[in-house]
Amino acid sequence: MKDFIMRTIIHNSLCLLLFAAAMAMTTPSLVAQEAPRMRYQEIPEGAYSVVAQVRAKPGKEDALRAATLPLIDLVRGDPKNLVYFLQEDRAKPGHFIFYEVFASQADFDAHNAMPYVQAWFAKLPELADGGVEVMRMAVLGVPKK
Repeated sequence: MKDFIMRTIIHNSLCLLLFAAAMAMTTPSLVAQEAPRMRYQEIPEGAYSVVAQVRAKPGKEDALRAATLPLIDLVRGDPKNLVYFLQEDRAKPGHFIFYEVFASQADFDAHNAMPYVQAWFAKLPELADGGVEVMRMAVLGVPKK
């Protein structure tokens, strides 16, 4: 009887695992369902793009990361933001690269005036080594609609 119960438990556990795996492969994730999608053709020719970098002071890598990560949802939630990526150098933790696209410089300037951006900038003297280095770019070669 004990063997029968153990085989039944193992069988049911395996069935449950297979069912969960099948559901995970066929059901889109909640993140994928909620993530806004920007298509290349929706980015206007000459859109205002920024590539920026900031480096943490030695020993402040985790603190700068913790202060910076909330920006992802905040900036992507801004209707004037078209693209936003925060990246960290795998070889040099604490070295962050930002890639941002806005339709115009006015949209970017309005973004920088937001209280959450100003609050982040206010933390940099304590956390960052040298502040933010910014390259202001124009998006070229946008596919035709």
